[in-house]
Amino acid sequence: MKKLPIGINTLDTIISKDLIYVDKTSIAHKLINTSGRYFLSRPRRFGKSLFIDTLKQIFEGNKDLFKGLYIYDIGKSWARLEV
Repeated sequence: MKKLPIGINTLDTIISKDLIYVDKTSIAHKLINTSGRYFLSRPRRFGKSLFIDTLKQIFEGNKDLFKGLYIYDIGKSWARLEV
């Protein structure tokens, strides 16, 4: 059985250690492709830092990290975005 990623807030650590990860890349994809301003309001310890790290990994173009997740096969360009 996979373990919970308690206290871990980086996607690459969760994937490399084969811990439980709830795929929220569909939400990230929608957020990226919809214009507007967003306020990420969630209770303490509810994954805000992990979600921000997931967005960072998407923008850095780390496609291999997302193998098996929603965003991997949707035709997204995986070129690194310079901000």
